[in-house]
Amino acid sequence: MKILQFLKENELRLGVKTSHGILDVKDAADKLDKSTSVSLQELILEGEEGLGKINSLVHLALEGNRIELFVSEGTLTYAPAVSNPEKIICVGLNYMDHAKESNMDTPKSPVLFSKFNNALSAHFETISIPEEAKNMDYEAELVVVMGKTAKNVSEEDALSYVFGYSVGNDVSARDLQFKSGQWLLGKTPDGFAPVGPYIVTTEEVDPNNLAIECRVNGEVHQKANTRDMIFSCAFLISYISQYITLKPGDLIYTGTPEGVTLGYPEGERAWLKSGDEMVVAIESLGELKNVLK
Repeated sequence: MKILQFLKENELRLGVKTSHGILDVKDAADKLDKSTSVSLQELILEGEEGLGKINSLVHLALEGNRIELFVSEGTLTYAPAVSNPEKIICVGLNYMDHAKESNMDTPKSPVLFSKFNNALSAHFETISIPEEAKNMDYEAELVVVMGKTAKNVSEEDALSYVFGYSVGNDVSARDLQFKSGQWLLGKTPDGFAPVGPYIVTTEEVDPNNLAIECRVNGEVHQKANTRDMIFSCAFLISYISQYITLKPGDLIYTGTPEGVTLGYPEGERAWLKSGDEMVVAIESLGELKNVLK
């Protein structure tokens, strides 16, 4: 199931992608007199039961040909796939070739850093370049959306704690990132964590075998597969949960493959600039598009 959030009259709405367009869950529940979760966080907390109710609502709307309950995707104002996670945890250097191109040692354990909720942005949202940032970069990433509280979970059980997966871009200002020994300043300015347009639920996704790429102004800059990760999604969830309790709705940006601007020789780096379009595409999950200004 492909789930998304969008804005309708300044209200955050939950939607489901269908063959007839996007089902507005709140409108459908009201007009079809069905009790179901109408917010993403409620749906995540209800898990399989909530997804079952949403699925029944979709079938009822489609079978009844209730066209008025569906919204054309082309008219949507998207919201971030998740709008208020407790935590956004990011993984650095999780592809061998990316570590090499960055002239950094291959990590023996995951390199973790964080972003804050101010960094969240949506599909098609324009991202502002901070005034002091000159070296703007893209990072195509698979994003894990947690579905259950995870504390000290095993690698074998870790994926059962996942609600779904999304497309992310770990937008980075490299000059700010390396201004000090901490990466935070270059990683979490406003809008620097676009995610979406959808969350695709776990039954439709094998996170260990997904083609991933990033295009800048139509030109492919990154092209890889998640099987090339040093640390798998299951390992990352288990590892993080040994130290930090993961909560429903938390996001894990799982790292980027080779091909970032930082990886080019110093004289060949074409840093992103205002007007550039970044498109991150992941197999089965969709495409996430953002323009810089």
